[in-house]
Amino acid sequence: MSREDVRPKPVHLREEELMRRLPEQIGRVTLNYKHYPGKDLYSDGEIEDEILSIVKNASKVEYASIIEERKSWPILYHLSPLRGNIVDWLPIGPNDKVLEIGSGCGVITDKLSQKAGKVTCVDLSAKRSHINAYRNQDRDNIEIHVGNFNDIEPELDIDYDFACMIGVFEYGQSYIQTKTPYEDFLKIMLRHVKDNGRVVIAIENKFGLKYWAGCKEDHDGTWFGGLEGYPEGGSARTFTRTGLEKILKACDVKNYSFYYPYPDYKFPTVIYSDRRLPGMGELTDNLRNFDRDRMLLFNEKYVFDSVLQDKLFDVFSNSYLVVIGKEPETCYVKYSNDRAPEFSMRTDIVETENGRVVRKIPCDEAARGHIRGMKRSCELLKERYEGSGLSINPCSLPEGKDYAEFPYEEGILLEELLDDCLARDDMEGFHRLFDKYYELISYGEDKPVTDYDLVFENILVDGDKWKVIDYEWTMGKRIAPEEIAFRAVYCYVLEEEKRNKLNLDFILNRLNTTERKAEEYRERESRFQKLVTGKRKSMGEIRASLGTYSVDAKLLMERHLKKILDERIQVYLDYGKGFREDASFYMPDVYVEEGKIFAEIPVDSNVTAIRVDPADRPCMVRITELSLNQIPVPLHKKYVETNGKTIKSECYVFDTSDPNIHIKLDGLSRTGEDMLTVGMEISPVSAQMAQIMMGAVKKLF
Repeated sequence: MSREDVRPKPVHLREEELMRRLPEQIGRVTLNYKHYPGKDLYSDGEIEDEILSIVKNASKVEYASIIEERKSWPILYHLSPLRGNIVDWLPIGPNDKVLEIGSGCGVITDKLSQKAGKVTCVDLSAKRSHINAYRNQDRDNIEIHVGNFNDIEPELDIDYDFACMIGVFEYGQSYIQTKTPYEDFLKIMLRHVKDNGRVVIAIENKFGLKYWAGCKEDHDGTWFGGLEGYPEGGSARTFTRTGLEKILKACDVKNYSFYYPYPDYKFPTVIYSDRRLPGMGELTDNLRNFDRDRMLLFNEKYVFDSVLQDKLFDVFSNSYLVVIGKEPETCYVKYSNDRAPEFSMRTDIVETENGRVVRKIPCDEAARGHIRGMKRSCELLKERYEGSGLSINPCSLPEGKDYAEFPYEEGILLEELLDDCLARDDMEGFHRLFDKYYELISYGEDKPVTDYDLVFENILVDGDKWKVIDYEWTMGKRIAPEEIAFRAVYCYVLEEEKRNKLNLDFILNRLNTTERKAEEYRERESRFQKLVTGKRKSMGEIRASLGTYSVDAKLLMERHLKKILDERIQVYLDYGKGFREDASFYMPDVYVEEGKIFAEIPVDSNVTAIRVDPADRPCMVRITELSLNQIPVPLHKKYVETNGKTIKSECYVFDTSDPNIHIKLDGLSRTGEDMLTVGMEISPVSAQMAQIMMGAVKKLF
């Protein structure tokens, strides 16, 4: 069983037919069916056949275009290499043995087998295991055990360096049928790693902020299911950090560390830890509902900022990655691997004996030249800005390593300082900082070298010391400083709607930039982004293409409230002095079905007339019942008048937002304690349509 086992469907195949499909070798991958029951007990249906066909007939480099073409959540989920980000950064070496439980269609296996000496997979499904094997058929270090975990587990080795459960631990009660399934599941896994080995668990946080904000629970597809303690049952259970720590304590685990994949563990772009938590304003990538529609109950970015202020990020992180065993040296990971292969990389912050360092690591062989070029960029920029007051964070290329290394620098980002000015409406302070920035980046502008990405988040400020900490996009040519500054402002405003208060015309004037030039700069920026991404779609564009919706609950509330207000009637009572607001009341809940109302209005003996306002909009009204004490009221002007037009005796059209029906009680049989019964059919129409209909009535009569 694996993360892909959500909403399983039984599969009924003839045993001999399925057995014919059980190759013991696919490419260089070995499959072991010793404990396979002879049929798949779970399947996601036809989509698995489609995925199997893809991995049989397409190469991995084609997966990105297939994902974009098919516009399918399962295909994205099972084929996207970005899923591997969750384990890519782990310190798995070429001599390490790795155990993967719930390997499914092999997207995590792919990454593990790139890093490890040997990978042992366990999965219940033969078809998914075949998908795994076909996609990784060029690897000779993978063995897949197909069958029930409980049957296979006693025969697994006990000297693994890593045992990984990525999106699997939540199904513990399906694996282990005991009173304490999660504790017992973990104890079993701990038996299979070396004394200095590690168990790795990736799992959703039951209290993840996305669930409070309106995302459906990942496993049962309900709103707030996990928050409410899974009232509808199901096989999966997720946990808070406290809940996970209780399980660890029950298993006598003392050495563990928590990491926080963001936006979640399935497609993480950043992985934080307690040693390097997110800063204010960092958590902006929150619309990630690939598989289901969601509500938008609040702006998660702003709530995350409040969470960070109160040091509660570990409570509300959307996912957890728990590493049991020695704490990895890496305390922060940021991925930039949704780019063209030659620019694909990740950034690590690593604790070393000599302190923290930052490492830029290629995620693709093609990106090695891009990484190594950062050393030359550093030298060129140092030469340009020497004596300016703008320093460049030094870059080194450690011998025998494929990464570039930089000192970890403390300080406040220029972006944060500018945000603070905007928050305090200190525009003078904002412009002072901006002018200083523009003065510094303009230094040496005649030199044939430019850092195109001198945006505010790439500059640290410590008093009078300004330092560039990222210069990945340095180009060997002169680019006008006003274009660099314009791009910095352009990116700054695009990333955060609160920054819209910035007067861009003022900035343009400060840069002596015309609107025509600004448009040229924007076009160049668009071309640059296409260069970086290799014309691949972003995850945001892919999400949009899948056809899922994010529905603003505040707008829904407003519309619902309007519907409630629309679906009430206002009743005025005339005590001989005309209709007045202080002698009126609303009758809610009068709609017995769509477009039909029924109301009983008590009338005392002093009331001479009643006015019923059936709606607060132009409409058509047909009176289906009008009686006093169960005696019908004649529908002619002696007893009934309106401010609309009569289409026929019981049907009226109103072109006003204040339609009313005036019922005169004089001449009707009264008892002193009367009951007026009103039934109507109401159809809203536009004011223009109502006026056309009223004009037609005039012409007719």
